[in-house]
Amino acid sequence: MQKKNKVDTKSFENKWYAHWQEKGYFESNPNPKKQPYTIVMPPPNVTGILHMGHALNNTIQDILIRKARMEGKEACWVPGTDHASIATEAKVVNMLKEKGIEKSSLTREEFLKYAWEWKEKHGEIIIDQLKHLGISCDWSRNKFTLDEDLSKSVIQYFIKLYDEEYIYRGNRMINWDPIGQTAISDDEVIHKEVDGILYHIKYKISDSNKYVIIATSRPETIMGDVAICVNPNDKRYLDIVEKHAIVPLINKKIPIIQDEYVSMDFGTGCLKVTPAHDINDAKLGIKHKLESIDILNDDGTLNKNAQIFIGEDRFEARKKIIQKLKENNLVVKEEKYKQNIGFSERTNAIVEPKISKQWFIKMEELTKPALTNVLNENIKFHPNKFINMYKSWMNNVKDWCISRQLWWGHRIPAYYLKDGSFVVAENIEKALSKAQNITNDKTLTKKDLKQDEDVLDTWFSSSLWPISVFNGVIESNNEEIKYYYPTNDLVTAPEIIFFWVARMIIAGYKLKNDKPFNNVYFTGIVRDKEKRKMSKSLGNSPDPIKLMDKYGVDGVRSGMLFCAPAGNDLLFDEKLCEQGRNFSNKIWNAFNLIKLFSKNSDKNRKTKKKDEIAIKWFEAKLNHDLENIQSSFKNFRLSEALMIVYKLVWDDFCSWYLEMIKPAFKEKIPQQVYNKTIEFFEILLKILHPFMPFITEEVWHLIKERKEDECLIISSWPSSQKYDQNILKTSEYAFEFITKLRKLRSDNNISNKEIINVYYDSINKKWLETFKDNIQNLCCCKFEENMSDQKNNLSLNIGDSIFYVPIKKNINFKEEQIKIEKEIKYYKEFLTSIIKKLKNEMFINNAPKKVIDIENKKKNDAELKIKNLEKTLESLI
Repeated sequence: MQKKNKVDTKSFENKWYAHWQEKGYFESNPNPKKQPYTIVMPPPNVTGILHMGHALNNTIQDILIRKARMEGKEACWVPGTDHASIATEAKVVNMLKEKGIEKSSLTREEFLKYAWEWKEKHGEIIIDQLKHLGISCDWSRNKFTLDEDLSKSVIQYFIKLYDEEYIYRGNRMINWDPIGQTAISDDEVIHKEVDGILYHIKYKISDSNKYVIIATSRPETIMGDVAICVNPNDKRYLDIVEKHAIVPLINKKIPIIQDEYVSMDFGTGCLKVTPAHDINDAKLGIKHKLESIDILNDDGTLNKNAQIFIGEDRFEARKKIIQKLKENNLVVKEEKYKQNIGFSERTNAIVEPKISKQWFIKMEELTKPALTNVLNENIKFHPNKFINMYKSWMNNVKDWCISRQLWWGHRIPAYYLKDGSFVVAENIEKALSKAQNITNDKTLTKKDLKQDEDVLDTWFSSSLWPISVFNGVIESNNEEIKYYYPTNDLVTAPEIIFFWVARMIIAGYKLKNDKPFNNVYFTGIVRDKEKRKMSKSLGNSPDPIKLMDKYGVDGVRSGMLFCAPAGNDLLFDEKLCEQGRNFSNKIWNAFNLIKLFSKNSDKNRKTKKKDEIAIKWFEAKLNHDLENIQSSFKNFRLSEALMIVYKLVWDDFCSWYLEMIKPAFKEKIPQQVYNKTIEFFEILLKILHPFMPFITEEVWHLIKERKEDECLIISSWPSSQKYDQNILKTSEYAFEFITKLRKLRSDNNISNKEIINVYYDSINKKWLETFKDNIQNLCCCKFEENMSDQKNNLSLNIGDSIFYVPIKKNINFKEEQIKIEKEIKYYKEFLTSIIKKLKNEMFINNAPKKVIDIENKKKNDAELKIKNLEKTLESLI
């Protein structure tokens, strides 16, 4: 049972969502008679739980898809989840540990069995939560990146890139995650500025009593040192070049070499060269043909190459090594400084540079069409400020390390022979055939082949998403890929512009020679009202499900959009959800008032002039705003579009229109006026539906008797019609007058039922003639011309008109005089600033004519305002 002035949207949210699904309104199939509109959902991790970022992103997508559906397009929104190799494997490993099972005790097949069981149990949680948000995906198309067809697509793409020599395997310096125990790409490394210590350590010169001092932030790697390097231009060290130094603690002799790479200004100007643990040292090692000694295990502990502290964690070893060096009087000083350290994006582990044999993609050629088609706006970014970020990454792209030392994911389709050579093929049967042909040995069997243990980077498979969900990799010319691709709009976060957006564009041009989407809408980061990024650790991230239970789904959806400009951070405050819920109540109360009108409508009653004007005005306002709403959608200013609808409903329809047509006590509303009001209300429900689907669908069915399949979700989107622009201009004066007269009445404690006489002399009569009946009805006033005595009355300045209102009580004319003098001062200062701008030659020569015209209008309006205020002031003195 709904309360009269409050609506409980929870009472019908499930009802309508089930009804929409039952009727198949979310589903889509290729239809040559319709224009396709396609969105692919950025697949949340299968490990994920709904957070505010998900809620915002998917609300925006739902707004776009619902509008497209109402526009008569074949709207297809493909949902799905990502297998998330690193995150999921970590979850499964932790689950096994709780059961007393170590991953190392399991075979790959046994581990994957546990992983799939975990996925089946937990993987649909976020999908169910997204449904709670009311999003209208085609759930029959729900995809998972490890589905059989998507997995085949990934393997086929890998083979294509390998056959075309884009993919290669080699020893290179990579980023190693010691917690995840896998390689990660450069883009998965988050650099943070942290407090560090530069240790100044003495290295003894061989066959000498001299020492050279090395500054290092990583003393735990000194056991991997293979040389000391100085700049050839550094005169301080000319006497030790070509000699040897002794590595402390392990007494290993290493050469002293020269290279201009070494900065003479940083530290001591002496660099310890550790090729296995620093990318720049690795380059020096290759250049000077130095050996590479890896002293770390995959888990970040010291290995036998370290000789000392074997098995100790790298950071514990650092402490012990410094202590040992101090005991030997080899630490000269410790210097605090700021350093940039790389952290794993997934596990937050400090990343280790490591030389490792991995699989890579050559990126330079592949990125060219992906860059060109963003720069020429064939693919549009909204907002376009992200183009420069994208361009910078593309111009500085490095080869992409795509192999991961994990079991959960797409296994690399490389099969090794006993001699270490390998073949790349879809499956072991095709690999065997290839191997037999290459080796010319038909006796080879499957047992002679061993598949690569690594899996592919999750982003490699995700890059195919807009194609693979339509099976466009395996069947490149099937009906669905031809119809739905390229997709229309991608809604995503700027922080994955390189991880995902760029790589989808690369894959699109490589596989389809076409863009994967027309537009990319970048949402901002959801922050709290103190501008802090929302996170569990700060405790400032509300649970969207709890918010929806408290404020209703529509309240949360609209609340987020009230403060979500494209590409800019969203400063979220729970009060916005409350505002959204209040908006639902406003719509509900408007419906109840209109329903009350229906009981008192009279088809024989003639329409009054005030009603005709109200209808004509609102029709113009509605069509004017429909134009602006369409423009906002076109430019992906969805928050702006919602605010236009919000003001149109709350201010224009509820506060003005319904008040203007509301019949007097015991009077009935003309049937024609009632019918027109229903027509307006239905249009408002339509344009509000993408933002607030549940309250609008419920009211749509209550406002008028409809058939079961006459749902708002599939109704037609309204288009703007021609309208009277003049009535919009004149209405501004009328509403300003009403507002000011109401304030005057309130300030002077005049009863709302008491008729006020309003006198005027000089006046632009057009707007008053148009809205006179409406004003007198809403303000309980009566207009009179030519008041003989203008003194001792209060005045209202509206445009170029002055109105006088006689007040029975004593007026404090001194207070009125001070108030008007303040207004005059304000407008004079404002006028001075406008005149100064108009006298600025640079402004006049460079500003568009439209902008200059606006400034001139401001000048004229200010002059008129000052003139009328001064005239009013004279009447008070």
